[in-house]
Amino acid sequence: MKKIALLLVVLLGSGAIYYFRTLEGRNAPEPDAAYYSGNLELRRVNLSFRVGGKLSTFTVEEGARVSRGDRLAALDAEPLAAEVAIARASRDEARAVLERLENGARRQELEEAKALVREYEANLARATSEVARNEKLLQTRAVSESAYEISIETRDVFESRLARSREALSLLEEGTRREELDAARATLARAEATLQKAEIALQDATLVAPNDGILLTRVAEPGAIVALGQTVATLSLRDSVWAYVYLVERDLGRIAQGARAEIRTDSSSRVYEGRVGYISPEAEFTPKTVETKELRTNLVYRARIIVDDPDDGLRQGAPVDVKIEYGHAQGSNELETAPGAEESSR
Repeated sequence: MKKIALLLVVLLGSGAIYYFRTLEGRNAPEPDAAYYSGNLELRRVNLSFRVGGKLSTFTVEEGARVSRGDRLAALDAEPLAAEVAIARASRDEARAVLERLENGARRQELEEAKALVREYEANLARATSEVARNEKLLQTRAVSESAYEISIETRDVFESRLARSREALSLLEEGTRREELDAARATLARAEATLQKAEIALQDATLVAPNDGILLTRVAEPGAIVALGQTVATLSLRDSVWAYVYLVERDLGRIAQGARAEIRTDSSSRVYEGRVGYISPEAEFTPKTVETKELRTNLVYRARIIVDDPDDGLRQGAPVDVKIEYGHAQGSNELETAPGAEESSR
């Protein structure tokens, strides 16, 4: 009996403990945030020239801070400057041709054409008279038939020359045809476009920083021949820093794009403010770089946490702890709708 009584006491005690623990769990407040581990990412840009050539100077060393618009490197500009000179000469020539066609014939040219017409008219008159005189003389055998035929040929030649001179005068008086003007304008437009292209190529011989940042690497050195689009340096941008974390499925309904977040690093006591910028719509397995043991084999959704005010304490690939508040988005109009071009630039 004592054993039975003792067993009943134990069972009642266990049931009471289970009941109160269950009741306590039901009455416990819901958590207001989720905690994750992740790694920092900095936006990087591979810098290259839009033209090829010989690298002549590189003015910035690795690790140097640069500002937007700073000159970083330059190609030998002499060949490109020669192309600009050739294109400018072609443009000037095409412009002169168009102006000549638009202005039409000069007064001296018109006077010369009129004088030539009068000359051929006079020659034709004399040749016609000579034919008439020889025709009468031929009846009396005063001239030979060959002389008569020569006078006819001379008259025909002057008739032809007079007709051509009159056509030339008519063209000068009428001016340039519309088709010729259109062709000259098109030639000038093509020459101006060629000049603009050459000038842009000359400007592209200088490599400038697209934004504030730190020069990570110098891939090429002065004296090297670089091709169009070949990477010569890598720049880390200081104004775009984010952390990648991997959300478990149970948090998808409680974390919204734009939710506030706090980011902490091992190297600093500062708490960085941030927000959820992007949540992937596709599930994936937790990467091996995430050290949280209970999440290593679960399906997760990658999220990007944008740091609002980054500083030099945030380094590429550094591990971070992130606290994400549950609730609705705050200021989500400035957030991302896709992973964006930052990943492609890397």
